[in-house]
Amino acid sequence: MLANESGVPLDDLQALQEGLRLDQADRMIENVAGVHALPLGIGLNFVVNGKDVLVPMVVEEPSVVAGASFMAKLAREGGGFRTQAPDPVMIGQMQVLDLSDLHNARDIILANSEDLLAEAGKIDPVLSSLGGGPRGLEVRIIEESPIGGFLVLHLLYDVRDAMGANAVNTACERLAPEVEQLTGGRVHLRILSNLADRRIARAACTIPLRVLAFEEFSAEEVRDGVIEAWAFAAADPYRAATHNKGIMNGVDAVVIATGNDWRAVEAGAHAYAARSGRYTSLSNWGKDSDGNLVGELEMPMAVGIVGGATKVHPTAKASLKLMGVGTAGELAEVILAVGLAQNLAALRALATEGIQRGHMGLHARQVATAAGAMGDEVEHLAAELVKQRAVRIDRAEEILKEWRKNG
Repeated sequence: MLANESGVPLDDLQALQEGLRLDQADRMIENVAGVHALPLGIGLNFVVNGKDVLVPMVVEEPSVVAGASFMAKLAREGGGFRTQAPDPVMIGQMQVLDLSDLHNARDIILANSEDLLAEAGKIDPVLSSLGGGPRGLEVRIIEESPIGGFLVLHLLYDVRDAMGANAVNTACERLAPEVEQLTGGRVHLRILSNLADRRIARAACTIPLRVLAFEEFSAEEVRDGVIEAWAFAAADPYRAATHNKGIMNGVDAVVIATGNDWRAVEAGAHAYAARSGRYTSLSNWGKDSDGNLVGELEMPMAVGIVGGATKVHPTAKASLKLMGVGTAGELAEVILAVGLAQNLAALRALATEGIQRGHMGLHARQVATAAGAMGDEVEHLAAELVKQRAVRIDRAEEILKEWRKNG
């Protein structure tokens, strides 16, 4: 069905079921003893900048794929998700120590910035031919630290369709001796920053008021409840941490499916959420002049479609083909749409029926399986647990034992 819908040949999608072989894993990391599988589901109903997208999502938590897919269906009624991603500029940092005059050293670096950038531009001719390469230099003075003052040199580097770590780290290594010669200092750390605040992606959606009502909840109740729930996260860091975790449920699922570095994306997201000096919500929710629910999500998104696991892991390659993204920016835009959809799913549930009703209904299958249910027993036992509002493994074992005893 996926092959028919996406136009991707069935053979290319076979990796979604076959996964990673042991010999492939052995070439990816060290001391390989096996492979660890996680479920891969497909996020449905997504329209991103007018284009239908099937979204692979790797996650172990029930309700994430279902929640995102249903919210994408509601967003589709308002035209889908409007997204944008800027040029993929990453930041490489160089820590310059042992300087007697920080301000003078900064001025020297800035005065020689053109030469430094020219040198950085020679490092990767292939990247340069694709339009990437160095974009600028910035110098920050750290006046006080546990070791005293020092300089931080930022190399701004366009990495095109890569995540960018290797390109940026290589460029910093290459420039370090020249920086030392210019300043008389010592370049210590030379590494990219995962606070990729030059690589901020954005997503927005409008949910028509008419599609928000369900069961006993009016459309206005749902809309206002979502906004009130978001306001809690905007004002309180304890709530914001869980609120943003819900966003990352969707974001990480796609990042993992496509072979990207989800730890880097997580680090950048949470650092960005605290950019004002207080940790807060990554998303914003409100209503427009017509009373429709409107949402926005903004966060760093350093992902790539070339290099690393994206080209080595067979499932990652199949996932990228299924999504039909042609650039790292397009991938970032889809990921932001999924994050915003997942955020809405959590807020809607919290503001209305409570998070546990839908979540525990899906979780019940895991509990039934853990209790020892087999075959058709799994669905029947899950339904019974939900009916009794006792989604617990001890109750599941009791029911299963009684069923088997009575034939």
